[in-house]
Amino acid sequence: MILANVALFLSVAATRPERNARPWRDLSLVGSTAQKAVDTYDREGSAALTEYLKQFEQSNNIDSVLVNEQGVELSEHALPQGWQDLAKKVANTGITQFNVSPTGLLVAQQVVSPSGHKYVYVSRIPRAQPSISLGTQALRLLAVLLTGGLLYYGLARYLTTPIRQLRETTHEFANGNLGARVSPKLIKRRDEIAHLGQDFNSMAERLQSMVAAQHRLLGDISHELRSPLARMSVALELARKRAAPEAKSALDRIEHEAETLNEMIGHLLRLTRLESGTDGFQMSEVDLAQLVREVADDADFEARSRNRSVHVTALEECSTKGTEELLRSAVENVVRNAVRYTSEGTEVEVSLRVRNGNENRAVISVRDHGQGVPEDAMEKIFHPFYRTEDARDRESGGSGLGLAITSRAVRLHGGTVRAANAVNGGLEITINLPTNGS
Repeated sequence: MILANVALFLSVAATRPERNARPWRDLSLVGSTAQKAVDTYDREGSAALTEYLKQFEQSNNIDSVLVNEQGVELSEHALPQGWQDLAKKVANTGITQFNVSPTGLLVAQQVVSPSGHKYVYVSRIPRAQPSISLGTQALRLLAVLLTGGLLYYGLARYLTTPIRQLRETTHEFANGNLGARVSPKLIKRRDEIAHLGQDFNSMAERLQSMVAAQHRLLGDISHELRSPLARMSVALELARKRAAPEAKSALDRIEHEAETLNEMIGHLLRLTRLESGTDGFQMSEVDLAQLVREVADDADFEARSRNRSVHVTALEECSTKGTEELLRSAVENVVRNAVRYTSEGTEVEVSLRVRNGNENRAVISVRDHGQGVPEDAMEKIFHPFYRTEDARDRESGGSGLGLAITSRAVRLHGGTVRAANAVNGGLEITINLPTNGS
């Protein structure tokens, strides 16, 4: 931008005619003055010639002398070095001569008087002085730069501000705020950016409507499934009373599957409420150290019956503001998931540490010693119903909702959750939460 302005200024300055540029005007003056000078000398003598040339010099800043055929200067004026040689050349050839000197342009021409005498008229046309001083040129350059800079800055702001606003809106939408929309002020613009904003708002409206419809459908289905499950439980109890002893194993299996289905429906309802923001939880101070300790103790009690264990490797005291029920569910889902998939005879390692910095953060880490997860599935395992190995999940009773609930609950508390394969095998899930000190 600055270089463009400089080039523009230099090109204008270079092509702009100088106010004092005088070559052609002065040459024409010299031609007409030469004849008048000769006529004045012939009529009135050298004194009149001297007075005439003096007035001409004062009016036009051109020095002149008149030389006769013998090379004698008649006007009693002095010219720069070299005029004599120039006058001799003209006297010998009769051809007008020019010579550029440091002080200007020397012009010598032959003039014949009415009486037939030949003279040489020599003039010095001074060099044209710049019409603009360096200081003035610098000020003009500065003015051009400032004016062009302001215009370019305004144009850049006009073009980039709506793009930045559009980017912020899309980023907010991508982070889960389905209600994010491009501002009406941007939509009122009459350019392609406004059309892009309109298209984004239309897309966002449609996606939000589809997601809301999906949540309503899941919620409605989950509620509707609760009623037949309740009737199934009643029917199961009646069947136990009337069934023969050999039917006990089959009835136990039915009861187990019904409980699994009921648990899945509970998770689905919770996830639906979290996604739609209708869970209605109340915020309070939550002791994270105590919460992690209780979740680990409960999980360890259940894991020992399956020849596994849960061990707390680090537990630093800290607290956060949130809902204890949601946070407990988030941590518990991760720990139970680790217990489910860690190899038999191994332990699940749980830690809580505080990272100090510009913002204090609580980092909860849960690491198992299982087979891990494929790298391309690290983000997908937090999606509802996603399974990396269907057969294993069916065997373990996994519903594919636990980690999705964890992800949503953590994000509602201003935190993040990520998964990574451990160096020596297994999966490590890290929950990052703000603390009350941040």
